[in-house]
Amino acid sequence: MSAQGDPSGFRTGLRGLTTRGRSFLAAGVAAVLCSYLLGQEALLRVGVLLAALPLAAALLLLRTRYRVASGRRLTPHRAQAGQEARVHLRVDNISRVPTGLLMLEDKVPYVLGPRPRFVLDRVEPRGFREVSYRVRSDLRGRYPLGPLQLRLTDAFGMCELTRSFSAADTLTVVPQVQALPEVRLAGEWAGYGDSMARSVALAGDDDAVPREYRHGDDLRRVHWKSTAKYGELMVRREEQPQRARATVLLDAREIGHRGSGPASSFEWAVSCAASVGNHLLERGYQTRLLTDNGTQVPAPNAVGAGGSVSESIGLLLDSLAVVQHSQGSGLARAEEVLRLGGEGLLVAILGSLDDEQVANLGRLRRRAGAAVAFVLDTGTWAGLRRVFPDAGDHESDRQLRLLREAGWTVLAARAGDSVAELWRMADRHAQSAGDGSPVHKGASA
Repeated sequence: MSAQGDPSGFRTGLRGLTTRGRSFLAAGVAAVLCSYLLGQEALLRVGVLLAALPLAAALLLLRTRYRVASGRRLTPHRAQAGQEARVHLRVDNISRVPTGLLMLEDKVPYVLGPRPRFVLDRVEPRGFREVSYRVRSDLRGRYPLGPLQLRLTDAFGMCELTRSFSAADTLTVVPQVQALPEVRLAGEWAGYGDSMARSVALAGDDDAVPREYRHGDDLRRVHWKSTAKYGELMVRREEQPQRARATVLLDAREIGHRGSGPASSFEWAVSCAASVGNHLLERGYQTRLLTDNGTQVPAPNAVGAGGSVSESIGLLLDSLAVVQHSQGSGLARAEEVLRLGGEGLLVAILGSLDDEQVANLGRLRRRAGAAVAFVLDTGTWAGLRRVFPDAGDHESDRQLRLLREAGWTVLAARAGDSVAELWRMADRHAQSAGDGSPVHKGASA
């Protein structure tokens, strides 16, 4: 992007006069008037000089013919909440004359901090200057950076003109992601494999389905039974490794969460979904994010949904960076999506539930190869159980018991709990050493 120092119109220069320039101009006009009233020629010369200085500075600034280009670079483009990102600015003088004093101001949202300002001295022809500043946000989201504003001033500080570049960038602040340990879940298999005897959790591409013959196919792969059935030459598909599927269900209902801001139960749930989704994608799972209103990421049949692991992680985190509360009262839409295609590993991050929702989740468990539920004790985020943190809620305990009886691996989460520690408790070997019901530890309500 570029800005040119040749604005049209002398009025623009007059509007750009600084307080100093206006004071000089006013003093010069006053001195000229007094010279006529008092008949003092010396005072007239002083007044003309005082008035001519700011006007000459404005005219000189208007007639400046240098061109300035600017670029911006973010490191990183995608930052976690609470993590600093650095913005690098570069200003190039692409004209043949040196610049004067330049003042830069980049426009940033208030949640990222104050607007950064820089003063650059003379930039030689074809030269450049680089500056940088840091931004940080505890709130996830997408924040625009720019456009960059350039202020031109003369050597005496009499006149100042502002020019804005057109380009802007976007900083994406994603939820905090915790590294999760490797665990083996009840009914779960690894992300990749080639065994046809695996459970329905894999649900990979069907390698036994033949396809039509194409020029160049090996005739030894002709599937004669299908050829006789369809009346045209059919060949067997090439064997491909199956890929396990996983669904991360995020309960975003506003009525299902408590607290506000970064310390709310909803933000903990979003961070949990990001951590689990990132972990499963790194293990080779074909992972999708599903919210309570039925939204899926990546969308069904989306172009590029089968990209690299890094691209899939980026898509997941970008979606979680902007996810907001839903106004729904139940999980019906998400349950419908899972009924149509809920095979594989199911990890649900749930807020407050009622008995009907617990019963529906119990029925959905039958379609999944493995099912893990993070059930948030949202009252601890609202500070309702600080006096007696070990006092059990009989209604919540009953719901957790029903989910376990339906086959879910239930992890009860409280404010301050670590996602990694809860995930470790889901290990089937750790559960087999006990009664199969993970015991909550380390709650800091």
